[in-house]
Amino acid sequence: QSGSSFHVFDQGQFAKEVLPKYFKHNNMASFVRQLNMYGFRKVVHIEQGGLVKPEKDDTEFQHPYFIRGQEHLLENIKRKVNSVSSIKNEEIKVRQDNVTKLLTDIQVMKGKQESMDSKLIAMK
Repeated sequence: QSGSSFHVFDQGQFAKEVLPKYFKHNNMASFVRQLNMYGFRKVVHIEQGGLVKPEKDDTEFQHPYFIRGQEHLLENIKRKVNSVSSIKNEEIKVRQDNVTKLLTDIQVMKGKQESMDSKLIAMK
C-alpha cells in the first residue's frame, strides 16, 4: 500500500507462472535467495512475532531503494559483494605465507640432511 515493499500473495502460483518468465527456474527459495543477495529483506510484522506463520500466504519484501515512483533509486540496488574478493585475497595471502614457510622448512631440512650426510661420510 505504501509503495515501499512488494507482496507475493500466492507463492505456488507465483513460482509456477511468474518466475519462469524472468528466471531459468520456478523455485521460490532460489528467488528469495536472489532477493537477499540484492539486499531485499522479508518484512516481518510484530503481530506475527516473526515465528507464527501468517494465516494467509502473503510474503512481503522491502528494500530501501525500492520505492513506488522513485525509479531513479533502482540503480542503487546492486548485488552484494560478500567481500568475496577480500576473502580471496586473504586466502591467497595465507596460502603464500604457508608456501613460503614450507619452502623455508625444506631449505632447513636440506641443510640438516647435507650436514648429516657429511658427518656420516666422516664417520665412515
